[in-house]
This record gives sequence, structure tokens and C-alpha cells, in this order.
Amino acid sequence: MKKPIFKIYLLTALLAGLYSCNSSEDEIKNSNTSSTTPFKVINVTTHDGRPFSLGISKTSLTGKYVDNPGGGVMMQAFYWDVPAGGNWWDTIASKITDWGNAGIGSIWLPPASKAQNGAYSMGYDPTDYFDFGDYNQNGSLETRFGSKTELVNLITKAHSENIKVFADIVINHNSGGASESNPFTGTNTWTDFTGVASGKFKRNYNDFYKNSYGNNDEGAFGGFPDLCHASPNVQDWLWLRADGVGKYYKNTMKFDGWRFDYVKGFGPWVVNAWNANVGGFSVGEYWDSNVNTLEWWANNANSSVFDFACYYKMNDAFDGNNLALLNDDMMWKRNPFKAVTFVTNHDTDEIWNKMLAYAYILTHEGYPTIFYRDYEEWLDKNKLNNLIWIHNNKATGTTSILYSDNDEYVARRNGYNGNPGLVVYINNSDYWQERWIQTNWSNTQIKDFTGNSNWYPTTQGDKWVKIQCPPKGYSVWSINQ
Repeated sequence: MKKPIFKIYLLTALLAGLYSCNSSEDEIKNSNTSSTTPFKVINVTTHDGRPFSLGISKTSLTGKYVDNPGGGVMMQAFYWDVPAGGNWWDTIASKITDWGNAGIGSIWLPPASKAQNGAYSMGYDPTDYFDFGDYNQNGSLETRFGSKTELVNLITKAHSENIKVFADIVINHNSGGASESNPFTGTNTWTDFTGVASGKFKRNYNDFYKNSYGNNDEGAFGGFPDLCHASPNVQDWLWLRADGVGKYYKNTMKFDGWRFDYVKGFGPWVVNAWNANVGGFSVGEYWDSNVNTLEWWANNANSSVFDFACYYKMNDAFDGNNLALLNDDMMWKRNPFKAVTFVTNHDTDEIWNKMLAYAYILTHEGYPTIFYRDYEEWLDKNKLNNLIWIHNNKATGTTSILYSDNDEYVARRNGYNGNPGLVVYINNSDYWQERWIQTNWSNTQIKDFTGNSNWYPTTQGDKWVKIQCPPKGYSVWSINQ
């Protein structure tokens, strides 16, 4: 999808919605981990004035991202209408080390090739899939984001920090072709791409609907020429040829995976064929809140899918003050290994209580995504880093929902392979809340790894314990070790 929905973010509203604390960062050794493992902490003052230290990031001795028990976190490394001028690849490259240290394991980049609007395009109107900012066409040499050299440097930098790089792939439609006489429409159509500057993936009206393969496929977008994936020329250049789009991006440009744009516009067999022939991680943008549809697409595409079912349930739950909706079905509950969860992206930004939503996706199953502007501009980076650390180090095992009503939600991650898991408590009311819950730990001291509570309760022999949660906030409990 291409059109963003904007919200006006008032600083005062954000501050009111977040649990405030006085903080300072120090690089120290964490007494709860190996004495040789660096750990960044933030010293905070709790609601009753007592000091508390909490971890916000875990790094390896080399300073590079390392896989952790809870899995990875993806960063959407752009937003709609990032600054033009060809500096975006360098901007992202400058943040890679810090992101890796915070626990980000992958980044999703915007469409990288030259599009119809040249230096002003966000890339979703692709013309030449092999022009990464090194051919003078469509009015510019560089793309909006920079040059091919800068893109390669960014990918190399990410890989040097053990961070994977995912390309946004737009193969539903094209734009920027020349006009040609089209015998299938009886008119002229803008479907002549034989003059692309790279000289690769030349195509004409035979490669777009309607044509000899039919009048249409599953969907067209915005009046753009609709690429025909039934065409042998299209299949050859997209995923079959060794020098085609998919394999060139993977083997030469060194992308590690794919975010497929507007997959409603073509059959899931297309992504399935791409994955079978090219490989790499893949996730599809199937914009639909129906979990049955999401699961159908993911299974037939052999791909992950963005969990729009989760997104809309979170919006209704957190902004509509009905946390019991989190009991409803979502893609991550059907298949967490094919569910990519998110709070905001470049197209849609509806959830207001974002920190509660991030506390949810970063403690639950699925592959969580963080939005660039939430992390770098709009929300408290220290709190997000703390949740990333919790996700990477504590969010393991299956999920059991322990309690929910309009204002409160408590869930347990049951742990895996020696990792104890966690209990997350989300409170959407205006008051501190307390609740007895059953853990998986008997006669064990636990603590809140967010620092929002200063309790250090010990579970009973039957594994029950009382925990608490701040107003409009969250706490995350696990073994004090």
C-alpha cells in the first residue's frame, strides 16, 4: 500500500501517556549475567522515590548483534516521505551499530530501485528494478534514498553488525513506461519498458494485463500497469534467471529477505515460486483483518504475513479500553512462525496507546517490528530498548492468557529450553492495579524487568504470586537472576 495515514503527535499527550522516570545511562557489568557480558542499564526513580536499575540492551563482546532466546526484532527503517536529497541510506547506516547494540536483528528498507518520480519517489512506482541510483533516468541519477554505492555500503555495514537486510519488493505493478500501441486494449498504454537504462527486464504490453494470458489477475492498483506473472518473460526475470531480480538482489546486492508489497494484487503462488527459487526470509503485506485469510495466504505463499488481525485487535483493545479483545484470534496465535507483528508502519498509524501495544508485541509470540519514527522520534527510546531486551532474553515459549477485562491483561510466556519465560501485565486504567496470578515458578523470587514496579515478590509453593502494574502502563516479571 502507498498512502500513509498521519496522526498529530502532541508532546504533552505522549508524556501523559508514558510512565515517566528520571534516568541516566551507565555502561556497567550486570550482576545478573555473566561477569564478562557488557550490559547497559538505566537507573530510574520508581513511583515511590526508590532507585531501580533495569537493563535496556545486551550486546556481545564484539558489539555486534547476536541471536537471543526470544528471537529477533525487525526495524522498519523508513517512513512515508523521508527527506529527499539522496541521504537516507547514509542516515540509516549511521544508526546500524546502535540498533544492533539495542537488539535489532534486521532492517526493512524501502523499495530501492528507480521509480517513475525519480529522486522524489518513495519507490512504490517502480520503473527499472536494476537501477539503484546509478543510471540517469526518470529525471535523476540517485534515487530519493541515495546511490547504489551508498546502498551497498549500508548493506555491508548491517552485515558487519550481524543485522539482516530485507528489501521491499513491488511486483504487482510498474510505472514510468513509454506509450505504445496495445492490440489487447485497442488503445495506447504506458507499458513499454524496453528502454530501461539498465537494459535488464525489458517488457511491453505482452507482460501486462490485459493480454494473451487473460484480462486481469487478483487485483490492480491505482491505475498502474498491472504486471502479468503468468508471462514467461516476467517469471524468468523476477525469480528464475540467475541474473534476474530476485537472485541479483540476493546474491549480488546481498539482501537477506523480502517484504512483498500489495500481495492482494496477485496469487500467493507468485511469492511461493519466488521463495522456492530465490530463498531468503519473506513477509507479505496482505491488508486484511480476517485471520483465516491471513493464514490461507501465508500457507499458500509459504511466507510470513503481517498480522493485521493483531494490529486491529490492539487498536480496539488499547484505544477502545477493552483489553478482553486480546483474547480474540490473531495470526500469531495460529502460527507464530509466520506472523510479523507491528504497531505502526508507513501506511497506517491508528493506535494511540503505542507503548502498551509495543509491550504486547515485544512480550508475545511472532516476529515484532518497530517503526522508525516511533523509535527515533516519537516514543521513549530507553523504554523501547528495555522491551527489546526483554523480548530477546525472556520472551520464550508458548503463551497462556491468565486474566483479561476492560482495563487489565495478564499473560504468561511459558519458557523454553531452560529459559524461564515471563509474565506481562498491561494496565489501561488510571490507577495502580494488583493481581494474584499463577506462574511456572515455585518458591522463587521474581522482579519487574521494566523497573515500573519495585516489588521483589516470592512465589508460593503452588506458584501463585501477587504482582502489580502502573496506570496506563505495563510490567514484565521473571525470575530475579
